[in-house]
Amino acid sequence: MKNDFPSEVKLGEIEEYVKSFLVYLSVEKGLAENTIWGYGFDLRNFAVFTRNQNIKSIQDIDSETLSSYLAFLYNEGKASSTLARQMSALKGFFNYAAKEGYIKINPARNLESPKQAQLLPKVLTEAEVERLLAAPDCTSAIGQRDKAMLELLYATGLRVSELVNLDVADVNRDVGFVRCMGKGSKERIVPVGKKALEALELYLNRGRRQILKERRSTVLFVNWRGNRITRQGFWKILKAYGEQAKLTLALKPHILRHSVATHLLENGADLRIVQEILGHADISTTQIYTHLTNSRIREVYENHHPRAHRE
Repeated sequence: MKNDFPSEVKLGEIEEYVKSFLVYLSVEKGLAENTIWGYGFDLRNFAVFTRNQNIKSIQDIDSETLSSYLAFLYNEGKASSTLARQMSALKGFFNYAAKEGYIKINPARNLESPKQAQLLPKVLTEAEVERLLAAPDCTSAIGQRDKAMLELLYATGLRVSELVNLDVADVNRDVGFVRCMGKGSKERIVPVGKKALEALELYLNRGRRQILKERRSTVLFVNWRGNRITRQGFWKILKAYGEQAKLTLALKPHILRHSVATHLLENGADLRIVQEILGHADISTTQIYTHLTNSRIREVYENHHPRAHRE
């Protein structure tokens, strides 16, 4: 069968699901063999990308993974027709995976057409970030917790899943770093700045104790029941503060991560350092932010240079 993986390749979990999907297209959908081959070709390329990113489980693939993959293809100079075809394959595959119960959340459900402006990450300005960070009411225990979460997220560029999975022992407040487990069970150490450390001190010494009361827990960020905050729970918190701060963008967790990378590069950080901080296995994933900073440089230049104004 044309869509089979080479026999010498040891299949991982994602490749196995792709193979199952191709059988589904053939047996249940009755698609033409050439069409199935095209899906297989595109999805095998995606499987190779995830392997290079140290992503071993289909459960670890999120919308950011798909955006990074499309950005990678864009940086490789792939045509818009190729990107559209890849996106169609990804949507079909993850719709199938969700239907079969292999995944709980479909990361491709909001995937949009691959126009250049859409492939570039959306980010907040530094002023908008300041408004967001000032939104929590630090006179309350919940406000202290939320302030610590937002400050830590912006200080480190952690993924939301990495943030909510932190334990108290993962934060070294004396030296100023956080230890997290990223994709592919890869551990990394990320520095934490002064403002985030101050917010963490307030939360750990006051807010967290008030929330837990007499209960004991190793979890860093807890809810009123003393349990670990979920990703979905944090998304709701973030959305509420985004509305309170009157941000122009509909705030999603990865937007803050994109903002961290962009602001670091705009202020002169080395690309390799940003790659290490964000935990990108491949620097091509990080390079998408250089395109964003270059477009901002062009925008500022054209808006402010007296000989560059366009009619």
